Amino acid sequence: MSMNNDMLEAYLFEMHSLLEQLDDLVLAAEEAHTFSQDDVNEIFRIMHTIKGSSAMMEFNSLMTIAHRIEDLFFVIREKTMDAISEELKPEMFDLIFQSIDFFREEIEKVETNQPLSTSIDTFLDKINSFSAKISGEAVDDEPEEEAAPAAAAAPTAEEAAFASAEFPYGLHVFFDEGVGMENLRAMMLVNSVKDYCEESQFDYYPPDVQMNPETANFIIDNGFYIRFQTAGDREEAIPAVKDNGAVKNWQVFDAPQAAPAPAAKEAPKAAPVEEASPAAAPVEEPQAVAPAAAQQSAAPAAAQQSAAKQAHVKESLISVSLSKLDSLMAVISEIVITEAQVTASPDLKGLKLDNFTKAARQLRSLTDNLQDVGLSLRMVPVSATFQKMKRIVRDMSKKLKKETNLVLVGEDTEVDKTVVDSISDPIMHIVRNSMDHGIESDRAERIAAGKDPVGKIILSARQTGGEVIIEVSDDGQGVDDDAVLNKAIRQGLAQPGVEYSHKDILNFLLMPGFSTNTEVTEYSGRGVGMDVVKSNVESVGGTVTITSERGKGMTTTLRIPLNMSIMDGMEVSVGDSIFTVPISDIQQIFKVSDINIIQDATHGEMVKIVDNFYSIVRAKEFYQLNGGTDNLDEGVLLWVESGDNSFCLFVDELIGEQQVVVKPLPDYVNNYGIKDYGVSGCTILGDGSISIILDVATIYSSQNP
Repeated sequence: MSMNNDMLEAYLFEMHSLLEQLDDLVLAAEEAHTFSQDDVNEIFRIMHTIKGSSAMMEFNSLMTIAHRIEDLFFVIREKTMDAISEELKPEMFDLIFQSIDFFREEIEKVETNQPLSTSIDTFLDKINSFSAKISGEAVDDEPEEEAAPAAAAAPTAEEAAFASAEFPYGLHVFFDEGVGMENLRAMMLVNSVKDYCEESQFDYYPPDVQMNPETANFIIDNGFYIRFQTAGDREEAIPAVKDNGAVKNWQVFDAPQAAPAPAAKEAPKAAPVEEASPAAAPVEEPQAVAPAAAQQSAAPAAAQQSAAKQAHVKESLISVSLSKLDSLMAVISEIVITEAQVTASPDLKGLKLDNFTKAARQLRSLTDNLQDVGLSLRMVPVSATFQKMKRIVRDMSKKLKKETNLVLVGEDTEVDKTVVDSISDPIMHIVRNSMDHGIESDRAERIAAGKDPVGKIILSARQTGGEVIIEVSDDGQGVDDDAVLNKAIRQGLAQPGVEYSHKDILNFLLMPGFSTNTEVTEYSGRGVGMDVVKSNVESVGGTVTITSERGKGMTTTLRIPLNMSIMDGMEVSVGDSIFTVPISDIQQIFKVSDINIIQDATHGEMVKIVDNFYSIVRAKEFYQLNGGTDNLDEGVLLWVESGDNSFCLFVDELIGEQQVVVKPLPDYVNNYGIKDYGVSGCTILGDGSISIILDVATIYSSQNP
């Protein structure tokens, strides 16, 4: 199917937003064990929008399911929640969650250009069956449209009036009551029939449904007629009618020997447009209608009022493609580099240019403001990602029979959009790991251990300096070191007879192919999970650490930079080499002499700062550089901190603070594991030279394995 890319993009954006909203709404309602009247109206509106938008995109499976759920909530709205007994409420919630999952699976198929599902009869029967239960109707074994007679009945007087001698074999189609835009739905049905018959083999009435909106009223009152040359053509086209989710019922009829001309009732005519049958001229494809247009159909007064209230709030918001924001940040990055090249030009050394200096300061201020605005456009809260985890915990709690609560902390913490997209899967894997491996299956076991019988998982986010820290902790059974080590030995990841520390054993959990499950389940056992967490987080410049105490639980910590494009850095030199240390990681800069240095038991160097002792890492020795000073009196100490890790970095001298653009290292360089030695990227300085950007956390980890 060919369609406008902008229209498809708008449809997908709308669907993702609606499904997230729907998921949150139903989760909250399940916790409250009921839907409020506002909830019912909102779900009805959402389903009405999905139905109309999907119909415009000709995604019939989505339209059909949305239509049936809309019908279900129409009944609930009319009869209120009192119509649903306590025994039926769990079934109702499960049914809606299954609908959400169906929509998401179909949307994923649209995004990957795969064919949509066509076998939805079983799910439709389930929805219809539940609707019948709450409405007090008898449950039919077969869908309504299946009950249409196989043989043609004698035409009614109305059908005879619209029969055709040239196309004597007819189908009389009725759409669902209140479905809206019946003329366009009729045109979509005609397009579906074209998949089974040539255009010359059939025609339809009214013939101007595409161009004349007033034909919708005729179709509501009289139905829509499709007429075929032969009975065989009609039989072949019947599946197109049966599979159309908007069709309420249909019947076949044969024209009488002498078919009267249509006179009883005439479809409204479009003023200057001549009627023409499809046999005479090809019917144009219906014009694409924006998904939002589907909402113009008749909707409940309450929903319309709610939409009107929201419209005022949304007037000041627009949706911008992420690729455009990427282009904006690329331009800002080049401006920052160019500004540094101009103000730090070697040609200006020794010159006293007051006006230039004043203008340079003003330019720096403007580029800082431009950078802040550009970055703020890309910053989004982690709340959307966090809220998705509620559904995962809910589903796993039911399937694994582990009653568990998910507590969210710091949902309003904002990070770069690229980072949010990259951490969604890692957080999902960690939460699943906590549910599957962490939380105990036996409530009695938790009670005996002095724990609440209901498990708890805490998902939190907070900002510290230039990074965001995301933690997933559970109060489960923790990691069994012996079990993990034995499994690592069997998989060849560890050597027998070697003593491994608790930290080493926990690191095995992050290795590819490692799993403590002895059998493959829906959620684990395939050896894919925590290694994905590690690789995805590292791809955005972050780190992963695991802590655990047997019987107390486990905590997985993700440390991720707030943004990955521009930062404030301190340029330092070691011999002829220049390094950049993130300003956000620097706590203090000072000079020290040898008499202030303390040797530890391993001959390492330490210095006392504010009643605490911190180890000293000499950049010259760490990177094995030829140049640089060894005398502490001649250099400078940078007290740096990343998260809970602090140490002092010894360098030759400070060059100065500089706003830098972070450039990622080439893949072939990363293949050598250079990130394990505290190198996170590089930047271009004002004089055109390259400076290595240091990763404080990784330097600490390499010194304290």
